[in-house]
This record gives sequence, structure tokens and C-alpha cells, in this order.
Amino acid sequence: MTRSNVLGVMEGRLLPKYRGRYQAHPVGYWQQEFPIAKELGLDCIEFILDYNDCELNPLLRPDGVDELLQLCEETGVQVRTICADYFMEAPLHAPDEYVAGHSEAILRRLLDHARRLGVTDIVIPCVDQSSLSDAVARGRLVEKLRRVAVEADRACVNLALETDLAPQPFAELLERFDSPRVTVNYDIGNSAALGFEPTEELACYGKRISDVHIKDRVLGGGSVVLGTGDTQFDRFFSALGRLGYAGPFIMQAYRDDDGVAVFRQQLAWIRERYLDGVWI
Repeated sequence: MTRSNVLGVMEGRLLPKYRGRYQAHPVGYWQQEFPIAKELGLDCIEFILDYNDCELNPLLRPDGVDELLQLCEETGVQVRTICADYFMEAPLHAPDEYVAGHSEAILRRLLDHARRLGVTDIVIPCVDQSSLSDAVARGRLVEKLRRVAVEADRACVNLALETDLAPQPFAELLERFDSPRVTVNYDIGNSAALGFEPTEELACYGKRISDVHIKDRVLGGGSVVLGTGDTQFDRFFSALGRLGYAGPFIMQAYRDDDGVAVFRQQLAWIRERYLDGVWI
């Protein structure tokens, strides 16, 4: 049985690194990625909102949204999801209320423009320096997102949490929200690096997954070329298949300085084994 999932790429993966950064919005040349994505047969680009130079990002400017919409129309490559890395540097659950309040305002602006773009998911990373390290931090996040979830519902946009919480604590956190718009961004590689079992994770919160990041990592280590790390692709796709997942798959796979050549290699790998004829 085939499904209607779309296949996309994390912004910047098809272009040379921006200022040497592994993942970033390529200020000044981001437009060049759309025709490359079209040539590769991709459906969408998951756009990034960085903390640095955020006001230069088209996602926060009305004229920028107009430019994005035009590029989407010209190429057929859509912007359906946003990875809001901004909130790694300035978490919504920051103990400094000024920082947290400003981040909430940024999220509300982002939601307004996401509605114009037809975005389905805004990914909110709560990992690394923005990890939900204790109950107090989780409480602050719940307080902030409960308020914003009302606007997310009006905009028909999911607020997809990416966390490093173990399966049961993550499920318990999700239960604290009374909005179906607070969902899960599932990163296959990150789960492998943390030593989590995908079948256990999906049993706890699989029905709330609305966006999937595809990468490979080694246990306790960094990103590697797809198929060379510890990610349990077979177990994951088998478990996901039983849930009837209909959301996007976003290639956030290993990159080098150039980007596109190593991406082509990994795109062929994942399509051949898991996506063509089964999901896409």
C-alpha cells in the first residue's frame, strides 16, 4: 500500500556551508536551493529560522514570504515545515523571562507567516543547550506553549517538539498539553545516538509524530552517512508503517562542505530501501 508522504530536505543541505556552519539558513543565497531540490525530485524544503540574523530571514518578513511563495510556485518545491533553531539559543522555557517572552513573540510572528505559506509544522528543538533538563524547565515550556497553541490551532500549524527525553517522560510531557497541535518531531538519528529503542518510542507517542527527520548517527556520537551508523532503520520504518504515518520525511542527513554530492548518494540509499513504492 502506498502513502501520500512528501519527501524534503533540511535547508542548506544542497548548498555549500554558510560561514562554515553545519546547519544554517544560507543568508544571501538561500534561493539557489529551490531549483536544485526540483532537479532532485524533492517535494519540499524544511526552512530554518536561526537565532543569528533572524530578521534577515524571509520567514519573518512579509516581503520575504512573498518571495518564498513565488519560488514555490515557480519550482513546485514547497515550504511545508520550519525548523526553528532560534529556540535552541533562546528557549521558550528560558529562566530569564525577558528571553522567554521575546521568544514567544518570535513564535507568534512565525505562526502568522507560516499560515500564509501553508506550513504544517514548526519544529521546536529542546535539545543540547535548550534541553528540558528538569521539571521546572518542562513546566515553563508547558506554560508558554499552552498560550501559543491557541494561535497554532487557528493557523492549522503543529508545534512539533524535538526533545532528548526518554520515551516515557516525553509521553508524560505531551499529556500535559490539551491541544492536538502540540506534536512530535521524530529524529531517527538522534534517537540512535541516545540509545533509544524506536519501537518503544513509537509505542509511547507514535500517533503524535507529525514530522520525521532522517539521519544516521553512532551511539553517543555524531552524524554519519546513511547506513553506516547505529540507526535502526528497519525497526523504525516497520513500526511507523503500522501507525499509518502520513506526514513529511525530511532528509537531515550527514553533510560535507559542498553538500549536494553526498546528499545525492544518501537520497538514493534511502529511496531504494525505504521510500520508493512504499511511502512516497
